Amino acid sequence: MNGAPSSLVSPGLWGFVAFFVLALALYLLMRNMNARMRRMSYRSQELAKEAERAEQERRARKQRPSGPAATDERRGTGDGGDAQEHTGEKD
Repeated sequence: MNGAPSSLVSPGLWGFVAFFVLALALYLLMRNMNARMRRMSYRSQELAKEAERAEQERRARKQRPSGPAATDERRGTGDGGDAQEHTGEKD
């Protein structure tokens, strides 16, 4: 016992078990995180596609007005709203 480090001291079986449990927990957490990130990515791609489709539909409606509302807009007599407002039809 002169204070020299002993080479006989090691973590032992319990040190290995603790390290193994931590490594297993890390593996499971990373696997779960990757699955969640993948799902989030798919959802954001779907939302982006839906937004693009809605924007294209809005542009198409804006470029090609049709029906009585379009004729009222050209005459300058309406705001392009519901055709029933301009024709006097009732429900």
